[in-house]
Amino acid sequence: KEGARGGVGGGNDFQWCFSQVKGAIDEDVAEADIISTVEFNYSGELLATGDKGGRVVIFQREQESKNRPHSRGEYNVYSTFQSHEPEFDYLKSLEIEEKINKIRWLPQQNAAHFLLSTNDKTIKLWKISERDKRAEGYNLKDEDGRLRDPFRITSLRVPVLMPMDLMVEASPRRIFANAHTYHINSISVNSDHETYLSADDLRINLWHLEITDRSFNIVDIKPANMEELTEVITAAECHPHQCNVFVYSSSKGTIRLCDMRAAALCDRHTKFFEEPEDPSSRSFFSEIISSISDVKFSHSGRYMMTRDYLSVKVWDLNMENRPVETYQVHEYLRSKLCSLYENDCIFDKFECCWNGSDGAIMTGSYNNFFRMFDRNSRRDITLEASRESSKPRAMLKPRKVCTGGKRKKDEISVDSLDFNKKILHTAWHPKENVIAVAATNNLYIFQDKIN
Repeated sequence: KEGARGGVGGGNDFQWCFSQVKGAIDEDVAEADIISTVEFNYSGELLATGDKGGRVVIFQREQESKNRPHSRGEYNVYSTFQSHEPEFDYLKSLEIEEKINKIRWLPQQNAAHFLLSTNDKTIKLWKISERDKRAEGYNLKDEDGRLRDPFRITSLRVPVLMPMDLMVEASPRRIFANAHTYHINSISVNSDHETYLSADDLRINLWHLEITDRSFNIVDIKPANMEELTEVITAAECHPHQCNVFVYSSSKGTIRLCDMRAAALCDRHTKFFEEPEDPSSRSFFSEIISSISDVKFSHSGRYMMTRDYLSVKVWDLNMENRPVETYQVHEYLRSKLCSLYENDCIFDKFECCWNGSDGAIMTGSYNNFFRMFDRNSRRDITLEASRESSKPRAMLKPRKVCTGGKRKKDEISVDSLDFNKKILHTAWHPKENVIAVAATNNLYIFQDKIN
């Protein structure tokens, strides 16, 4: 692991500087080390990543010290544990990958932290707790743990707690299994903090955090005849304030908002969000690129954001017929869709995230580029996560992609973009301008200027 401090900039003007990078420098990346999800907890003090090897790594923000006033709290490894192992479904002759698809934190209620992690089939609730004391002076066993002869015990000792080196323990408290026939793509903790939903390609289930042996099926779009299947569920999320409301997106580019008060099975949506397609821009790839890969409610609960292959759209929950804002992420790839289809990149699932005040949004692109959009000024910027710019206090330089004609000095040609380097997973600190960007097996942390 290696890290460095940030430099000068200003968050409102999209001036970001390098803070830290976590990961190996090796060119040959092991498949198991590729980061598959990134998530800050509610306070932003902890940052969790999951990888394709089934591991969860939690980083904790160091407290600012008087000796290093400009450090602004770097993130260092707090706990690492194996969340999921590879399994085999003997009934279906199917391998179940250990890859972590999603991590979601629960609000902190006591000294311990809790998070949900899921692979394709099984969701687990993990407790992460600290221990800095141990009991000594047992009556029935020696200090090395061996049992004592009961006949030699002549006096009663009162065990005492002695200080020890800090130990962070991760223990699985609940395992929610056997509820999904298809691959789980989303989990979302409800605002009542007692229930959560999990979504696969065709169904959404509602769970209680204390009950592992049953869940309620609240959406089922599986047709009686699978040959009639026209769309699948791609993402789902609970409303941040109304525990009865949730949304789910589909591969057809539509979003359905459902109210659990209306019916036990929410097959009938309450609201249906869809933007009419422009007939002039229709092509062979229209259906593929309109598929929504991520949906996120704003912190206020008034808006939601969706990401399709080429754009990010912001929807007002009170207006269903079209988005209120549309941001082009990499429109220059529209002419490259044929080659992106051949190398399967067109099926990449990019995520998106809001900043703490809902005033800016971020999403990833190719060539280790990621995009930021300011909703108020309508300004946008392209930045790059790379070790070349990862010098202490180094400002991130805006990048530009040249689509044709004469290329300027600082521009990069669309033909020289590396489609193997992609940023699918990003996270924004809930209260500060600190962002985490996963680039293959490296986790980059950037921040705005130091005041």
